[in-house]
Amino acid sequence: MTKYIVSGYIGFNNFGDEAIARVLVDRLKKDGAEKITLISSNPSETSKIHGVDSCHMFKFFKDLKAADVLISGGGSLLQDVTSFKSLLYYLSVIYTAILLGKKVEIFAQGIGPIHSKAGQILTRTALRFADKISVRDKKSYELLNSWNINAELVKDPVLTLELPVKNKTGTVGVQLRNYPTITDGFLNSLAEELVKRFPDKNFQIISLQDSIDLDICEQFGRILYKKGCSGRITILSKLSINDVIEKISDLEFLIGMRFHANIAGIKSGVKTLAINYDIKVKKLAEEYNLPLIELNQRDFSAEFDKLTNVTKQNV
Repeated sequence: MTKYIVSGYIGFNNFGDEAIARVLVDRLKKDGAEKITLISSNPSETSKIHGVDSCHMFKFFKDLKAADVLISGGGSLLQDVTSFKSLLYYLSVIYTAILLGKKVEIFAQGIGPIHSKAGQILTRTALRFADKISVRDKKSYELLNSWNINAELVKDPVLTLELPVKNKTGTVGVQLRNYPTITDGFLNSLAEELVKRFPDKNFQIISLQDSIDLDICEQFGRILYKKGCSGRITILSKLSINDVIEKISDLEFLIGMRFHANIAGIKSGVKTLAINYDIKVKKLAEEYNLPLIELNQRDFSAEFDKLTNVTKQNV
């Protein structure tokens, strides 16, 4: 039997990464893992959510030494767009495992973008020591191929979750996250379009990671009200994985910014329109034929025509 330790963006109350952790824990349990330990920023909460052991993200050495296999992933861990320090942290876990002689699996990751030369060298070197690599998108696969590193191309783990497809409530969901190029002009134009298209519907504004999403979700709720929304406006926050799944599966329409919000909409049979803030969202929209709007856009007529004319959900 095998002891696993998992490195990821765990413990930050982010729906997508916690959902990935759930998929991975379920897979390892099914495979008969002797022990599973998640490296987390909030070990006690993580153990409570996932029902396995956990250790703090800066105190992982002892648990890594006791493990047989390190799994790094999924999500976008190996990139320096968020910060170079973030990339160095996740690489440090991988390099520690290599030095300890542990097996290393890179699980369903999106690799890059990595702009720094040092980051590219360190990542390429680390991945050459990995025993198994899977990536979730073609761009990552092609990057590793250019580095002469073999990888398997797989779907994002959240796409493997079985989510409920229910009779829809007629509610419109809007999921936003803070981002440097999102502007008041964009938010006002989006609110105007929503009020025009759905004058009598209720709205749920969904925060999937409160430290990043909640402020802009509350701001958008105020804008929507000022634009004349006559339905009920509800801000949803402090949501567990099950809460998110339940709330999104109830929707008729979803305007989603985060990658995994859009996946949840697709899997739940919700008519979904994506907001492009990252290449992974654009690629998802292309793959599933979702209408897609840009942050620098102000006229959304064509995209909302496509959304409202969908005769069935996206599953």
